[in-house]
Amino acid sequence: MHLLLVILLFLESQFCVQSSDSNSPAGDNLATNGLPFPWSKVRLPNYIVPVHYHLLIHPNLTTLKFSGSVKIEIDVKNNTNWVVLHSKNLKIFTATVLDENEAHLSDKVLSVLEYPAHEQIAIFSPKILTSGEKYFLYLEFGAPLSDGFYGFYKSTYKTKAGETRVLASTHFEPTSARMALPCFDEPIFKANYTVRIRRGPSHIALSNMPLEQTVEIGNGLFEDHFEVSVKMSSYLLAFIVCDFRSVSGMTATGINISIYAVPEKWHQTHYALEAALRLLEFYEQYFNILYPLPKMDLIAIPDFQSGAMENWGLTTYRETSLLYDPDISSASDKLWVTLVIGHELAHQWFGNLVTMEWWNDIWLNEGFARYMEFVSLEAVYPELKVDHFLDTCFGAIGRDSLNSSRPISSLAENPTQIKEMFDTVSYDKGACILHMLRNFLTNEGFQSGIIRYLRRFRYSNARNEDLWDSLIKTCSEEDFTAGEYCYSSTQATKNAYRFAGEHIDLKKMMSTWTLQKGIPLVTVRRQGRRLYVGQERFLKIVLPNDPSWNSLQEGYLWHIPLTYKTSHSEHEVKHLLTTKSDVLTLDEEVDWVKLNTDMNGYYIVHYDEEGWNCLTELLRVNHTALSFKDRASLIHNAFQLVTLPTDVSETVYMVGAQDDSGWAYLLEKYGVSMCETEKSKFLSALASSKDSKKLSRLLQLGMGGTVIKTQNLPSLIYMVARNPVGHFLAWDFVKKHWNELVEKFPLGSFGIRSIIVGTVTQFSSTEELREVEVFFKSITEQVSQLRVIQVATENLEKNIMWLKRNLETMRTWLQQRLN
Repeated sequence: MHLLLVILLFLESQFCVQSSDSNSPAGDNLATNGLPFPWSKVRLPNYIVPVHYHLLIHPNLTTLKFSGSVKIEIDVKNNTNWVVLHSKNLKIFTATVLDENEAHLSDKVLSVLEYPAHEQIAIFSPKILTSGEKYFLYLEFGAPLSDGFYGFYKSTYKTKAGETRVLASTHFEPTSARMALPCFDEPIFKANYTVRIRRGPSHIALSNMPLEQTVEIGNGLFEDHFEVSVKMSSYLLAFIVCDFRSVSGMTATGINISIYAVPEKWHQTHYALEAALRLLEFYEQYFNILYPLPKMDLIAIPDFQSGAMENWGLTTYRETSLLYDPDISSASDKLWVTLVIGHELAHQWFGNLVTMEWWNDIWLNEGFARYMEFVSLEAVYPELKVDHFLDTCFGAIGRDSLNSSRPISSLAENPTQIKEMFDTVSYDKGACILHMLRNFLTNEGFQSGIIRYLRRFRYSNARNEDLWDSLIKTCSEEDFTAGEYCYSSTQATKNAYRFAGEHIDLKKMMSTWTLQKGIPLVTVRRQGRRLYVGQERFLKIVLPNDPSWNSLQEGYLWHIPLTYKTSHSEHEVKHLLTTKSDVLTLDEEVDWVKLNTDMNGYYIVHYDEEGWNCLTELLRVNHTALSFKDRASLIHNAFQLVTLPTDVSETVYMVGAQDDSGWAYLLEKYGVSMCETEKSKFLSALASSKDSKKLSRLLQLGMGGTVIKTQNLPSLIYMVARNPVGHFLAWDFVKKHWNELVEKFPLGSFGIRSIIVGTVTQFSSTEELREVEVFFKSITEQVSQLRVIQVATENLEKNIMWLKRNLETMRTWLQQRLN
């Protein structure tokens, strides 16, 4: 009964997905023209290194095509005749190799081989490129503006007068810079960028750096020249051509911040400016490193799949993540905008200044940015009461307690696998273990360690272990001033840190949290002054009597920084649990013990019957003896954290949507509203209708992409699926339109993952499970790499098992109270 209580306490989950472990496909590596392609690996060779890109780009917003040229300065590390780089869906018109004086190495037209399976091209130089020499690779190219949300894509919006206007914007993370220009599209290949953009007189152009000059080139065209960028990875490059308006301000250190939006939403940009100014100033102080660019633009793009993107100096957002209308938007909308801005500005240091070496460690970007959302808002906006960090960890626990979870640092090679890395494990679990580490090292120790990390690896790349090394080294101010990175000779042992009087191997400890999947369950039994503690892997749908239990537990061991309080303690007590079991001795007899103080640790606690009874009685007679975080972690999903109230307007809309006239009125309002947060409430209400024909119409409108933008289709499908009337409707819609959906949302993308999880996890019967398995088996060739399929089906199995175990108990409990 008490294990059921633990499962009920920690059942809340947030469904996300992660990378597949499959390797790149084998084959003869033939280029599109039938000739052998000179490179067989998914990742580029490391003997050609880009140094500086000189890019000219010209989007035509009438023909919806773009053309461009790029001159890439390259360093050659080994003698070779081949240059291999990335290109996807681009037509290469010209390819030339130049020497350091920019003279042609060959008077012949150089052949370009294309290998679409790896999104690579190869240029053959008749003259050997010599190791140690500098060369330039010059290419001219073109393509249609993308219809989706990646690469260089078109976006549209409607004015109040009903006119449709077009803009062109980029989204390159993780592997889509290659859709806008031929490039070395891997995070390790950091380079400088000099960008020129051609546009018409009624538009403006934006890029990472400030505008240097504008040149009129004839035929009604202007060419904007931008300053040379800092050294950065290709996925952070950005450029936009639009007709937006902006509002600007200056930070105390002289950074110009501008917020851009469509002209008729300009009045919704002012809060974002205030937040960005305050948050950027906070980060400069916290990281003790000045923001290195002269400006920071934040721009709301009408068509945008994710929440936002941290392009250095030109961050892009969904309109709901940046715009705030004080007359319409709610308090929760304001909090969301502030959190997202905090996230993207944190990336300017974590991700941009220091970048993970490869996508297997994307959590070094996203986990830090997610955690800094809460650290920054707690410091800058305490009045917003950002007390829902526990919800982030509860969501991570729900995902991590399934066997289909993955280690934080996981294998990811091809673009589909890489896209799946942007999940709750990287973001939320990453943030939660960083919070645990901060509590473990103290706030000051954590902050000084990450400052060392950022200074050591700025304008460079880092791995998991580099962070742990930085957190345990000590440096003097002189070392910092000299720009050095030092190792203390007086340190007791390498990678050692003191915790509760013990020397700790920090690297070994943190590897148990980043290199193995899952979350530990700590068991506690008190006898007199002794605490008997143990650890095991917590699995939501497997119990000890299951035949697979032992095999799923084998090999799992965490180094857990335990903390606890008792009825007689004034301060928390600490102990590092590095074995399967241990015995702790209390200073005196106590009435109760509460482990995982304020849930600062990423683990679940299960007490014996006496332990639960003591805590239950404490909550009944004196609940303030425990902090609200301790109470929330004990009750978990039964007792929610203090949060902002639900917006009454959304409830009113849902009631109104239940009759024909109300539903039609909301659909009409949805089409003309200029506030995206308001539109999301309208859409949620429309999808709550009990009329299946109306729900079908909504799905068709979402597929059409005109009334309901394509970017909102995944969330619409989920809204319909969670409606009991739309449950099977949404699933049938996904099956029928699967190929069209994959064209709109690439495999591995957040959109396709949301569609799969949002529909499948609504099911709860063995018949539905069989139907889901049959469908996915029919498209095995497409989805074999997607771990999201395993995640979705395992959640369905969890639903079946939960009902089997608990339905009768719940029914009896309800009947007793109803009677």
